[in-house]
Amino acid sequence: MVKETVYFKVDPATAGVVSGKILFSGKAVAAKRVDMDEDPECAKLHKTPVLDQALAVNRNGTLANVFVYIKGGLEGKKFEPPSFAAVMDQKGCWFEPRVLGIQTGQEFVVTNSDPVTHNIHPRAHVNREWNQSQPGGSAPLQRRYTQPEVMIRVKCNIHDWMHAWIGVVGNPYFAVTGSDGSFEFKNVPPGEYTIEAWQEQLGTEEQHVTVGASGRAEVAFTFKGE
Repeated sequence: MVKETVYFKVDPATAGVVSGKILFSGKAVAAKRVDMDEDPECAKLHKTPVLDQALAVNRNGTLANVFVYIKGGLEGKKFEPPSFAAVMDQKGCWFEPRVLGIQTGQEFVVTNSDPVTHNIHPRAHVNREWNQSQPGGSAPLQRRYTQPEVMIRVKCNIHDWMHAWIGVVGNPYFAVTGSDGSFEFKNVPPGEYTIEAWQEQLGTEEQHVTVGASGRAEVAFTFKGE
């Protein structure tokens, strides 16, 4: 007899919120042009130059493409995976999004919107590594990750300028910052937590927060450039 998985249920009457911003201190370096000339089919998909976003500094002095998640404080709690898929597309010979968050057990779908063949290769170390070609117009690829792993680097073996990152965590409290550099975790049970922020060039930063019953905790991370 298979034992039924018991998932932790958050009490909405006492759940709180963790929110914050990812700030950047230092000189913003101009983004480099991505050279796609070795594949003319890729190059002609763009009317303007494609700029690499390894360090995406927003106009308000914050950072985009930062993966933020609850790293500690939820030990012993198992959360039900989302019913929807996390999707990564290959469009314009580029991965979209550049940074993607996935919960363990959640369906991961890879699509190819380009007219050319790509080869998606997530280079996992904790989870199973896989590597598969995906011609343009072919069916989506479907996978699942069973173990937390922050971060998994993704590459295309055909187009070496294509890079992305996947953060796999065992809880639903994660986010990727956008154009305003902010993040928010809702429905967080009261407790003490370690929050980690990851940036692909600048590394990681951690902070500890306490969430009271129906409370709100705010935190700001500052990544320093050159």
